Amino acid sequence: MQTQEMVRRDTLGYRKTFGVVAPSTNTSVQPEYDDFRPRGVTNHFARIDIPNDPVHSDADFDQLMKNIRGSLEEAIARVITCEPDAIIMGMSSETFWDGLDGSKRLQERIEKISGRLVVMGSDACQAALRKYGDIKRLGIITPYFPIGDNQVRKFFTDCGFEVANLIGLKCTSPVNIARVTPEEMRDAFNEVNDPSIDALVQVGTNLACAKVAAYGEFWLNKPVLAINTATYWYALRTNGIMEKIDGFGSLLLDY
Repeated sequence: MQTQEMVRRDTLGYRKTFGVVAPSTNTSVQPEYDDFRPRGVTNHFARIDIPNDPVHSDADFDQLMKNIRGSLEEAIARVITCEPDAIIMGMSSETFWDGLDGSKRLQERIEKISGRLVVMGSDACQAALRKYGDIKRLGIITPYFPIGDNQVRKFFTDCGFEVANLIGLKCTSPVNIARVTPEEMRDAFNEVNDPSIDALVQVGTNLACAKVAAYGEFWLNKPVLAINTATYWYALRTNGIMEKIDGFGSLLLDY
């Protein structure tokens, strides 16, 4: 017979509690994740401590990645002290690094460290794209410099997609990613789109793109994936929560 202690659940997160790790400079992923969450699901953030250093080149971007890697495990160690049911990687660049094999290695490492299921944006995006059927040619927008764009391109190519068009916005600091306007994201989507493109994808979790992508599906008449939407959708679905959520595009509503 189970004891009372064994059947207790978190009072607010009685369905699931998610531990989320995100860079300390990121101001978009937390509010967007909270907008997505259904009743009984809670998000608990730990920050990857990085400086808001200027980024003006591939070398600067590479240093940003080193800063993230240097603090990632400390953030995971902090967030698991609240005993979450699963971990969500609320940052995307590292999840694409070294393509599909690199993504798998990262997931395995974080799952070993945390002892929990880990959901990453890279895996979430490919899972979401496959829900839409025969998706082959992609148009992608990122906030990155070419060194980061190349990793995104490699990941999706490794997964069997063709990256037909890609625009990196070359944001000049981690914080400045969140200052890209909806109009700028709209224009970037339009630029990477053409009649041959099957789906559009946005990566970079500090781009506040969830609403832009949802609206984009109306004017472009094709799937438009924002990475925060895809990642949270995948976290819900892989944890058995099938609730449909309106207002953020077809993925959360129809799949």
